[in-house]
Amino acid sequence: MVYSSGMPIAAAEPPDPVPADAPAPGRAGSGRARLADIARQAGVSEATVSRVLNDKAGVSADTRQAVLTALDVLGYERPERLRKRSAGLVGLVVPELDNPVFPLFAQIIESSLAQRGFTPVLCTQTYGGITEDEYVELLLDRQVAGIVFVSGLHADTNADPDRYRKLVARPLPIVLINGYVDSIEAPFVSCDDRAAGELAVRHLTALGHRRIGLISGPLRYLPVQRKVAGYRAAMREVLGTGETELDELIELSLFGVEGGDAAATRLLERGVSAIVCGSDLMALGAIRATRARGLRVPEDISIVGYDDSPLMAFTDPPLTTVRQPVRAMSIAAVRALVDEISLDPAPRSEYMFRPELVVRSSTGPAARP
Repeated sequence: MVYSSGMPIAAAEPPDPVPADAPAPGRAGSGRARLADIARQAGVSEATVSRVLNDKAGVSADTRQAVLTALDVLGYERPERLRKRSAGLVGLVVPELDNPVFPLFAQIIESSLAQRGFTPVLCTQTYGGITEDEYVELLLDRQVAGIVFVSGLHADTNADPDRYRKLVARPLPIVLINGYVDSIEAPFVSCDDRAAGELAVRHLTALGHRRIGLISGPLRYLPVQRKVAGYRAAMREVLGTGETELDELIELSLFGVEGGDAAATRLLERGVSAIVCGSDLMALGAIRATRARGLRVPEDISIVGYDDSPLMAFTDPPLTTVRQPVRAMSIAAVRALVDEISLDPAPRSEYMFRPELVVRSSTGPAARP
């Protein structure tokens, strides 16, 4: 990503010379970095690049960061004087990266940590690979200053929360995203999943849908429990749907495209006209199941996802979804962790962020019977 200050740069101004004894940026086999290349990448003048490389005043913080980012993108080393000393290592434990919302969390958290001088250590879990507990041991061996957990075992109500209590007792600052355990004395950051379920149902009922199904992941996960609760509450309040019928309209499966396909297939056999999904990937599976039955989206079946993962605006059809405020949540988590590390602890509570309905083309008016 290229950043620009938005300020006009006088093209006629000659660049300040880089002193002969100054450490010039370079990369293996490339020699001295060309000012023109860096200026083009950063969207600024060569004069501005020279000022930044010489650590001179008169350059805004945004422009200075744009030049340094350009150096990184082009593979050049930063001059010694411009290299930040790391304030310490911070672990970032995330699930597998197949779901594009998790790389988005990782990208924003890593960037926010780096801006505060910390060096992030990304730990990605895979099925059958290194477990969360094993990653924690590795991070402790590296003497990290803190750990951010995204959708970890703290979201699984069947998991033993004692693993986190032990970290807090060390003491090691931790922040946990999307999951909550009342007995853990640490900051939690969550999207309001109950509100997400309600938003999706109210959108579909406003379009005339009455038989609305819900598919999501296993019920042992707290975010799933909250989505189901929000869905049930909205269906009862808006449509007066009874509990027995609601039980028939809920299908829980594995997260992912295949799980969404299987769960949606079962609901389509029960005559639903719309489906609320626990993730965007499940929604893509639901679309595939719908088309396999010769039905159209949204003319015959409306589908709502969850997350607003990157590229969901470019699917066929573009996906209506409930957006997690990933950027705001990530920044809040980093801020809380840095406060913990600085011995200015954040309140031990759950910071709840409101989701947003993003209407695109996968939902439409209910078909007439």
